[in-house]
Amino acid sequence: MIPRMQFISLHRTLFTCLLLSGGLLSTSSYAADRGEALFAQNCAICHGTDGTGGMGAQLASQTFLESASEQYLKTTIRLGRPGRIMPSFYWMPETDIDEIISFIGDWRKTPAPVWPDDVIDGDAAAGKELFMGYCASCHGKDAGGGIGTGMHFSRPTNLPITAPALNNQGLLNAMPDHMLRHMIQQKRTNSLMPSAAQLGLNTQQVNNIISYVRSFQQKDLKKQALYSEEPASLIVDSPYTFEETVANIKRSITGSNFVHIRDQALTEGFNVEEVKGSRQLIIYFCNFNFLYGALKIDPRVGMFLPCRITVTEKDGHVQMMSINPKHLSQLFNNDELNESCDEMHEVYLNILEDASL
Repeated sequence: MIPRMQFISLHRTLFTCLLLSGGLLSTSSYAADRGEALFAQNCAICHGTDGTGGMGAQLASQTFLESASEQYLKTTIRLGRPGRIMPSFYWMPETDIDEIISFIGDWRKTPAPVWPDDVIDGDAAAGKELFMGYCASCHGKDAGGGIGTGMHFSRPTNLPITAPALNNQGLLNAMPDHMLRHMIQQKRTNSLMPSAAQLGLNTQQVNNIISYVRSFQQKDLKKQALYSEEPASLIVDSPYTFEETVANIKRSITGSNFVHIRDQALTEGFNVEEVKGSRQLIIYFCNFNFLYGALKIDPRVGMFLPCRITVTEKDGHVQMMSINPKHLSQLFNNDELNESCDEMHEVYLNILEDASL
């Protein structure tokens, strides 16, 4: 007789084998379900649950899918679009990216294209003149697309997204010349962009435009480190009492040309019991000139503004902690915002160090 625990283990093993062998659930359907779940968690908020778009591009568009290779999708997910709404998923495992791409592939009516990597020969100077005459009205005079991150929350969702920034380093690293030429020559559905034929452009003129757009490429992001190791929080021990530490922080805030706004208990609004010997207080502060400047660069920065430092005490041990703006700047993938995040990182460190001296 098989012992009970061994019988249960054997039963579970046989049940798993039955699931994966197709008796109840195939590995392919499991992967498809996982790809759909990953898309819902990471992509649907901008691209829509069924890929019909919103703040982001319409991924389910057949004219888009006819031009988008799997390598293009993979590089786009990995690098994002620096300075635009599309973040870099630098942290995502390769297997997860593959499953998302497989899920997107279910919308295809034709096989995914495979584009050559060779550079198209064209005249960039002639391409600039053509670009200014035919493309700049939507894509900007320097191919920078719409101003800002490309987000327009007031835009009706049934209208095309903002014309993309063609000088974006993420796009230039993801999109080979032959894919770009295909997209210029073919009319896309649900897009205001006409085809090259509708504009009266021949193949050589299109090649010239491509050479001009490619001239904006400054670096190969694919060969660079995608992110640096930065802790999510800045944490400093305080040698002072809880009350003294709070007073020190407020004094340092004023000395750093910031305005103290208010204090709030960490548990405010939560129905929780206070832990004996434990206290937590959030101190909010702001420099409004800095705030407005950062919001103009990227409105998403509002998610971690105004500034705040949390003071905690547990069993007499007092600590001060804040978010690390350098860690968050990588999530936003906006080179222009990095300078503001670096500045804020120094502000936090100075206040934390000054309060603990």
